[in-house]
Amino acid sequence: MSEDGKAEGKIKVAIVGSGNIGTDLMYKLLEEPGHMELAMVAGIEPKSEGLKRARGEGIEATHEGIQPVLDDPEIKIVFEATSAKAHVQNAPKYREAGKIAVDLTPAAQGPYVVPVANLTEHLDEDNVNLMTCGAQATTPMAYAVSRVTPVRYAEMVSTVASLSAGPGTRQNIDEFTFTTARGLEEIGGAQEGKAIIILNPADPPLIMRNTVYVVPEEDEVDEEEITDSVNEVVAEVQKAVPGYQLKNGPTFDERDTPWGEKKPVIMMFLEVEGAGHFLPKYSGNLDIMTSAARKVSEGFARHLLGVEEIVA
Repeated sequence: MSEDGKAEGKIKVAIVGSGNIGTDLMYKLLEEPGHMELAMVAGIEPKSEGLKRARGEGIEATHEGIQPVLDDPEIKIVFEATSAKAHVQNAPKYREAGKIAVDLTPAAQGPYVVPVANLTEHLDEDNVNLMTCGAQATTPMAYAVSRVTPVRYAEMVSTVASLSAGPGTRQNIDEFTFTTARGLEEIGGAQEGKAIIILNPADPPLIMRNTVYVVPEEDEVDEEEITDSVNEVVAEVQKAVPGYQLKNGPTFDERDTPWGEKKPVIMMFLEVEGAGHFLPKYSGNLDIMTSAARKVSEGFARHLLGVEEIVA
């Protein structure tokens, strides 16, 4: 292993957080390592099931938090799979240690990234934010519309199984709504965004469902061009998340807007089924986050190695 953390065309990476998201990400990286080598999984609970699983896969696992990650100069990319509060504290430490942070929490300490929209725009950053599962699912749809016609307003509602929302997700509800709304604006192209999340306790658990409501700026839009753009973006997302499905739409209608004006609106209804690497298939909300994290980190790894082509 060389001093710059590169070995045989691989970049050493670490996962911080040994819960459901961190464990699912671990299995994704083991199944499709690309230009990465998973070197460490870090947590804070000695009896963590995630750390036990990592050791069973032959990966170094520590319950001493982020310090062992910071102390390893060969680790170049760190996945933050803890909480928004934890990442706010950890981000400066990663930066000081010269590591790139791929943040799976809504902490928003770096620029927002949705792979299908802006994967290659922030490869020189040392911290990028994947926002939320809702943003990864719905921002691509707002983006698909906004690249055809200006968007005045975009609203999303995500419904996820209560069983797929762990302590981290529940602690981050406020950050979820704020960060997702900003994602609809900054990446989705909307002048104004709004986000709502519903934790559904239904048994058996339901897969992730998302409704996207977009109000274009103009009263006349090219429905065919928008439909083609949406279908193209869906196909791109599916390369990393096969369970991402546009179930209905885009449909075009005229309705009263939240500001009391009758305007044309575009509606899209999505479902996300997980790949089942570790989490149940109904946990599409978590699967889309770990899939996005793997794709973004592969982009960083290729960039660090000087590999020009950025692919899933």
